Amino acid sequence: VQIPRAKEQDGLRKPLKVKFVGEEGIDEGGVQKEFFQLLVRELFNPDYGMFTFDDTTRLSWFRASDLNMDVEFELVGILIGLAIYNSHILDFSFPRVLYKRLMGLPVELADLRELQPEVHNNLTKLLEYDAETVDALGLVFQADVEAGFGEVTSVDLIPGGADIAVTAANAAQYVAEYVHHLLERSIERQFGVFREGFLQLCSGTALSWFTPEELELLVCGGRELSLEALEGATLYDDGYDASSRTVRWFWEVAHSLEEARKKRLLFFVTGSDRVPIKGLGHLNPPFVISRMGGDSDRLPTAHTCFNHLLLPAYSSRETLRQRLECALDNAEGFGLM
Repeated sequence: VQIPRAKEQDGLRKPLKVKFVGEEGIDEGGVQKEFFQLLVRELFNPDYGMFTFDDTTRLSWFRASDLNMDVEFELVGILIGLAIYNSHILDFSFPRVLYKRLMGLPVELADLRELQPEVHNNLTKLLEYDAETVDALGLVFQADVEAGFGEVTSVDLIPGGADIAVTAANAAQYVAEYVHHLLERSIERQFGVFREGFLQLCSGTALSWFTPEELELLVCGGRELSLEALEGATLYDDGYDASSRTVRWFWEVAHSLEEARKKRLLFFVTGSDRVPIKGLGHLNPPFVISRMGGDSDRLPTAHTCFNHLLLPAYSSRETLRQRLECALDNAEGFGLM
């Protein structure tokens, strides 16, 4: 109800403030972050029916379907625009071709490599085959695609495609039509309203200043971690400061972790292993480490919505390492403990 009203009054471009019904709290960034985390987790759940998720590529994509979910897809587009507008990164992964399409750029065979690598490889090989091999495949200008929830059907790639054989002479056309169908035609309705929602907040000449790679960084953040930048911007509370013994041990242990474990640490304390476009020194809200009592058998815990780590004052660096490693190994979901 409120989003259509905000659209009419240009309210979407005002600073976002979030309040959960029945919960007290001032939104200084953490409540917004929780709002986006909860929405993304729900909307991108494959069981909801809007997006598919590939366990191999770890990528989401639009589900080709005849169901009318225009409002829902428009809201997802608005959600991404709101996140950009309010400086929040989102924890999902689309292939880069999504950002090309948002910017109105044409798609090509190479764009299929990330989303469907096996199909990309097969189409690439087809272009390399000689005429005899292409003829032996017995292909026609059709594609077998998922029409709904598990249903597979054949669709013509061009009018009368079922009766037009693929030959060496028209193989390039077949590949182009196949790519066009998978990345554009089959999801035209879903992507169209999704893009409309996105452009309500991110239209104009500013969008043209970005490359697709930069737009992806703006939405989902990067993967290049710099714990030095995070350490330099960290705030401390409840008796800790940058010179506290436990704090110094924490950073020594954090810097010694392998790259994959550093990403796990970032996920544990923020709910995402992605880095804001300006770097870890610009987390919103800022990263905070608070003292959680004296030496203890308790593990470190984190309020990911507020980028807040609760760290007991362990008696030794080795104890801190063991407790932290255990916490990283057992963190689930948003890491909110």
